[in-house]
Amino acid sequence: KTEGLREKEQPEQGKGDAVRSVVLVMSSSGPFFRRLLVVIKQTAYEEYSQLKLRGQAPKALRWKRLESRYKSHKECVENLLSILKANNVHFSCINRVELDRQHLADVDLMIAVGGDGTVLSSAHFLDHGTIPLLGINSDPNSEEDKIVKKKKGDERRSHGALCACTALDMKGRVPQVLFGGGKLSTRTRMNCVVKSTFSETKMVPILNDMLIANPSPAAVSRFRMGWLNKADNVDNKLFRNEVSDSRGLTPADKLASSLSEPGVARTKYGTITRFGGQPYDVRNSLNVWSSGMWVCTSTGSTAAMAAAGGQPMDLHSNKLQYLIREHMIENAPNKNEIKDLDNGMLEEDQHLHLRWNSQKGRIFIDGSHLVHNLELGDEILIDSKAPPLALYSDAKWD
Repeated sequence: KTEGLREKEQPEQGKGDAVRSVVLVMSSSGPFFRRLLVVIKQTAYEEYSQLKLRGQAPKALRWKRLESRYKSHKECVENLLSILKANNVHFSCINRVELDRQHLADVDLMIAVGGDGTVLSSAHFLDHGTIPLLGINSDPNSEEDKIVKKKKGDERRSHGALCACTALDMKGRVPQVLFGGGKLSTRTRMNCVVKSTFSETKMVPILNDMLIANPSPAAVSRFRMGWLNKADNVDNKLFRNEVSDSRGLTPADKLASSLSEPGVARTKYGTITRFGGQPYDVRNSLNVWSSGMWVCTSTGSTAAMAAAGGQPMDLHSNKLQYLIREHMIENAPNKNEIKDLDNGMLEEDQHLHLRWNSQKGRIFIDGSHLVHNLELGDEILIDSKAPPLALYSDAKWD
């Protein structure tokens, strides 16, 4: 694919490599991408129209506004398809809610038409990060809107932070990408594995953030948080013997062993757990009563994490950030020390560990559409080891 194409890396002084920005110089020998998949958002107008047919649509809906947004989106889709046809590329279209991995066969570029939510949903299917993703904001704020409504933006519209172009400028930018131009970046993504009693579930790569909380926002989220270190020298036979044999233990050790959860071993290494057959030593554990926890990448640090009071992050950072929501620490003797742990960074080589101690829980991945249920005793491993995403970006968001 690199034939007839030249790469020019943008210098990023003093920054990590979470975002590797590459300017691709356009090729004159023909389209660089030849087989495309266009993922199209289903608008609120379409969703509510289906509910209306069943008599279930809310009475307070503003149908004219929804229809106007729907028409803007459809016009953007039609214009995009005309651009693709004019540039002689093969493409297929799929509704966002119908997207499946089988649609990615032989695809060398995915285009998400909608907003940031459509980009996030599409990115979940790009497990290996080998297919680039181009986001198009189909219904952006126009200059006319700003003049008429006398405000900088419409909060009902997508911010378009993950989109490289909009319906207003895609006529020039999409052909640039098709012929090898544009700014392609690699974004750090989050890896999350949930271990239950009889199974292990690996979540899709997470581009923005995830929320771990009780299904009810009014209920307490109880969990134990710690950090994992690989325990490569743990011998399985020794591991079993140390767990079952309490001889030689101090009274405090015996008490800790008797109070430990079933299936959690305590050895000379500390508390040992396993993910994918790999033993880990759980260190610096902290029992938490709170409203849950946010964990985000550098890409997601400007979204819900920022609104919750998190720290700003360099977009080029490989780190993850976590924030405990409404941590209940008023009766703790070391209140200040615990408060310092409410918000922090997870380095590239670190693994965050949670043991869920509430009866029920949920993990919300990149918004509210993708959810994984938790049960009492489930363990969660979080790190930045997921394959990065190749994403076309707009320079104003970098």
